[in-house]
Amino acid sequence: MSNELLSYIERDSVIHRLNGATKLICFLLLSAAAMLTYDTRVLLFIVLTSILIFVASKVKIREIGFILGFILFFLLLNNIAIFLFAPHHGTFIYGTSHQLTSSIGRYSITVEQLFYQFNITLKYIAVIPPALLFIVTTHPSEFAASLNRLGVSYRLSYSVSIALRYIPDIQRDFKTIARSQQARGIDMSNKEKLGKRIKNASAILLPLILSSLDRIETISNIMELRGFGKHKKRSWYSYRSFKTRDFIALALSLLIFSLMIAFMLVNGGRFYNPFIE
Repeated sequence: MSNELLSYIERDSVIHRLNGATKLICFLLLSAAAMLTYDTRVLLFIVLTSILIFVASKVKIREIGFILGFILFFLLLNNIAIFLFAPHHGTFIYGTSHQLTSSIGRYSITVEQLFYQFNITLKYIAVIPPALLFIVTTHPSEFAASLNRLGVSYRLSYSVSIALRYIPDIQRDFKTIARSQQARGIDMSNKEKLGKRIKNASAILLPLILSSLDRIETISNIMELRGFGKHKKRSWYSYRSFKTRDFIALALSLLIFSLMIAFMLVNGGRFYNPFIE
């Protein structure tokens, strides 16, 4: 498969060799641990783990740079929105207030607010690498086979496989239609104003929708002709059995999740409060 945005990127790495179901379970455990806790120590550990996983995957940042920049842009917007609508939420959570600037109306910068928003940022950084790597290091067919072996219906598993394969197909169709429109004089380059470019880009939507519907009909007819869904079970060409490395990855992810639970019990809640004297 080509290295389109959010499509499978083939590499010879330990992450690619993991079972698809293993990567899904590890991703869910790491995401749950990062989302449930506000303990900075745990979040920093998950961030470090995520970075190490990314390095081990041999995926280059430029290959996922666009979607990574898109997510970081929304992270910035999220932090700005938190400060605008809840500038003292950190002081409410931690019960103290150490002001760094004088108040301007209801706004003032406090150490507690900065610490709270720092933890929010860590949450994003902890989850982004596993989420992106799960998509770009897992072949759709192999992932569907793994889901089926875990007990998920093969009809649902195959639907997931088709959905993952459909992402690069839509991108290729978009680029093809965009080039055709540009050949007809519809400019979508940086030479046009932003509003004009958005208007011209909207002209691509109808052909893209029609081509997508045509592909859906073609796939449906092929699956029906081959008797898809007739039997309760099916075999998988791309199934990858669980190896020792899969059990090690699952054990490490479960350990991180258990560490998060342990710190929550020690802290008496989700938050780590360094401001308690």
